[in-house]
Amino acid sequence: MNLPNSITMSRVASVPLLIWILSPAFPWHGARGMHGEQEIVASVVFILASITDGLDGYLARRRKQITTMGMLLDPLADKLMVSAAFIILVGYNPRVVPPWIAVLVIGREFLVSGLRSIASSEGFTIEASELGKLKTVIQIVSVVAAILAHRWDYWNWFGFIVGVHLIAVTAIYWMCVVSIISAVDYFVGFWKKIDHASDDRRKRTSFVLSRKTKPTPPAEHPSRIS
Repeated sequence: MNLPNSITMSRVASVPLLIWILSPAFPWHGARGMHGEQEIVASVVFILASITDGLDGYLARRRKQITTMGMLLDPLADKLMVSAAFIILVGYNPRVVPPWIAVLVIGREFLVSGLRSIASSEGFTIEASELGKLKTVIQIVSVVAAILAHRWDYWNWFGFIVGVHLIAVTAIYWMCVVSIISAVDYFVGFWKKIDHASDDRRKRTSFVLSRKTKPTPPAEHPSRIS
């Protein structure tokens, strides 16, 4: 297994690790004298896993190690990490992440994956849009803020008040808006390309059929010499 695929696998491995850290089985969960160690560790793990999302693709292109396994694992690791994070947060911090938000986020991921699968079978691709990239950044911020907001409503940072809970709620709902808009953008792009692909297929089919049904001119017999 090459380096980019190993990095992708580390992102897959971070999913059960994140689940364990945010579960009651974690050693620091609810322990007296603790000052947010559980939330900080979970946030660091999620941020590091998110960084690997761009790192593995960059290394694969730079080292020319783009493989079929990597193309399969990379989107799978992304969907697992995002889905697991929001499912956990529904139970871990429900006042910031209600269940319908997790359903919306996960449903959006399945929709985009389905569109890309259909596009691939039709012979074209749907590139990641700028809205999709923005959604990913806001998603990371919202997950980390929701984890931290489980313990802190605000931070007093060198005299500046940072509203952790407000940032978490704002990021979560802004992420939902961007997710919906980017999903619509993907669908519109897919619909335009699938129309062109269908037209091209019909043209090729009609061309082949016309070639097959075109009558063959009778062979000319050589003139008899009398």
